[in-house]
Amino acid sequence: MPDDKPKPMTPVQKRQLESELAQLEGPRRTEAIQAIATARGFGDLSENFEYHAAKNEQGLLEHRIRSIRDRLGRAVVVDQEPTASGEVGIGSTVEIEDDKGERMTFEISSVGGVSPDSPLGRALLGARSGEEVEVDAPRGSWRARVTAIGGPQA
Repeated sequence: MPDDKPKPMTPVQKRQLESELAQLEGPRRTEAIQAIATARGFGDLSENFEYHAAKNEQGLLEHRIRSIRDRLGRAVVVDQEPTASGEVGIGSTVEIEDDKGERMTFEISSVGGVSPDSPLGRALLGARSGEEVEVDAPRGSWRARVTAIGGPQA
């Protein structure tokens, strides 16, 4: 079943995806096509490792392009300033401390980092610095305290 949910992202995250897509569809695609053409010249295609490796690389490249296009097609740009509200939002850089005292820092993002749809992302959205949240993860619940919230990465 395809994922057709909107993907919230900051303007910076959207620009990063657009930049990656331009790189993949331009120079990287040209390189892949050239590698296939070069490998064809090495002889019998049925036993030509270079050809099969180049075709595999092209397949991976095309898959990544489709994935980025899909994300951009479902992008919902959120222009919130998490530090102004004092709450964790899309694009926030969050530092948490778990039950064992281990600290972790990450960005809430559907483009990389912790997805807002993940158990941790859902638990943190709307939380304020100093608050404790309960994360209902597949391997069991755990608690974390928000120790710092930063704004979107530039």
